[in-house]
This record gives sequence, C-alpha cells and structure tokens, in this order.
Amino acid sequence: MDQARFGITVPLNAPLTEHPRLIRELRKAGYTDVWSAEVDGSDGFTPLAVAALADPDVRLGTAIVSPYTRGPATLAMTAAALAEVAPGRFHLGLGAGSAPIVEGWNGAEFTRPYQRVRDTVRFLRAAFAGEKVTEEYETFAVRGFRLSRPPQSPPPILVAALRPGMLRLAGREADGAILNWLSAEDVERVVPHVREGGPDKEVVARIFVVPTGDRDTARAIGRRMITAYLTVPVYADFHRWLGREEQLAPMWEAWAEGDRKRALDLVPDTVLDDLIVHGEPAECRARIARYVAAGVTVPVLAVIDPRPGADPIEAALALAPTAG
Repeated sequence: MDQARFGITVPLNAPLTEHPRLIRELRKAGYTDVWSAEVDGSDGFTPLAVAALADPDVRLGTAIVSPYTRGPATLAMTAAALAEVAPGRFHLGLGAGSAPIVEGWNGAEFTRPYQRVRDTVRFLRAAFAGEKVTEEYETFAVRGFRLSRPPQSPPPILVAALRPGMLRLAGREADGAILNWLSAEDVERVVPHVREGGPDKEVVARIFVVPTGDRDTARAIGRRMITAYLTVPVYADFHRWLGREEQLAPMWEAWAEGDRKRALDLVPDTVLDDLIVHGEPAECRARIARYVAAGVTVPVLAVIDPRPGADPIEAALALAPTAG
C-alpha cells in the first residue's frame, strides 16, 4: 500500500504498560501514527504520552476529545503538555461527541455542538500562540487565561465532522477533519466540503476492520457495533444525509421500541459490508486503499480481532503496510 501515513487506534487490547513494546513492533511494520479513542476506557491523552516516549518519530493524534468534558483551560494545558513531549508530532482532534457521553456520563449539557466546537478551536488557537485570553465566546467565557508553557510547535487542530456545516468548519477554521463510520464511497461525498477550506487540509478517517474470512462472525460483530453507534441521533442524522434512511429505518424503529434483538437482525448486510471492512487481510488492505484513493490522508485502523485471547497486535501486523 503506497501512502505516507498509516495509523492504528490506541489503546490496544493490552495493558498500557505493554504499549511501548507493542508500539515499537507496529512502527517496524510500517504504522506511522497512533490515534486515541476516548469513550469509556482510557482517556484520550495518556496512551499517546506512552506512545510518544516509546518511539521518537511516531505521529500522534486524539480522535477525539470533547470540548464539553474538559474546561477550555484544562484542554489547552493538556494538549500543550503533549505537544511538548512530542513536538511537531501531535495533532489535537476535537469533536462534540454525543449526548450519551456528554450528558449521561459527564453531567454536561450537550447543546449547540457546532458553536461549541468552533469557539473551542478559536480559543485554542489563541492559547497555543501564548496570548492572554479574555473573551466572551458564544458558548463559554474565558477571563485572563494564558498558558505559562505554550507549545513551541502548536499542534494542528482537527475537527471531527459528519455533515456539511461541521465539515466546512473543519476546513475553514481548523487544519482538517476526522471522519468516522463511513464507506470509501462516502468519503468522495464528504471530503469536498472540507477541502473548500484549502486543498491541503488533512483528512483522517477511523476505519473499523475485522480481519477474518468468517463472514458470519464479522457480520455479527458489525451488527452489534452498528446498533450501538448508528442509533445515536448524530450518527443517525449523518446516515440520513448520506442516503441510508430507507435501509436503516427498520433498525431504528426496532431500537426505539426497545427490541434490541430485532434491531440487530434488521441491520442490512449491504450497509454492514459498506461500513465494516472485513475479510482476509489482503482483502482488507485493498478495501483500506480505497479510502486513501477517495481522499483520506491518514487511514486509522480500529482493528477488532474476533479470536478470544488473540495476540493484541497480530491482526494489526497482518494489515500493516509491510504485510503481503
């Protein structure tokens, strides 16, 4: 596979104490990037700090951290600290997240996500530049904050985006976009909105990969993932915009009625096969290459190994640029 950047999602399915060794092995196999996922396991920054100290050249990114779950100053300080540990190698990926995470788990109010992300990008630009920030933003106020250790290499800021408004924001005010839960064909529809802000904007995509030739197992895993994510309103609206409303409406209706088993059964194989990369490793590598051809600059694999107790990076190594 011929592209400059190739990423893996962390944390891996192993204790963080084992990550330095695993990151070094992945780097030898051609992975250039590690990008964190912050949901209900590790936070978005600690695994990246571990990776930064494990390898002096690995590139790092958060995909994503939410501006609702950390105050503006705390977010700026945390990002600046990681930028100091890995100067020129860290990208800060911001995303609104979703109501279950923001409200249900963190006690914040999930309102006006577009404005909150926009305001946070503007604040962080000023903070990373070492400015003293006193500003009444539309969704929060900051009074008299200045980073005492501003990063010598301010990290690029990327915005997690789904629909046109946020995609254009990612291209206009940030350094690019982070994509999620879409097919390679969907990328061709999404990327032009980002590139309205410039032809060189970064486009990072998290790609879910189940590397197995056992189609039934892969689809069973995919169905559980799709019902967990695509029933969340922000993702449901995204797929309506992408044109999947007719295909997914029966699943959404069953889920809303509380019939989880029926919802699983109603996930169409066509949608599942579009959104989850699965098959033998060579087939998966070919599918991943299609994302790059469609405009993704950094494919970031989220590898799901269906084998219980499997080596935490065996499947990732089979998908690496040096494999095959």
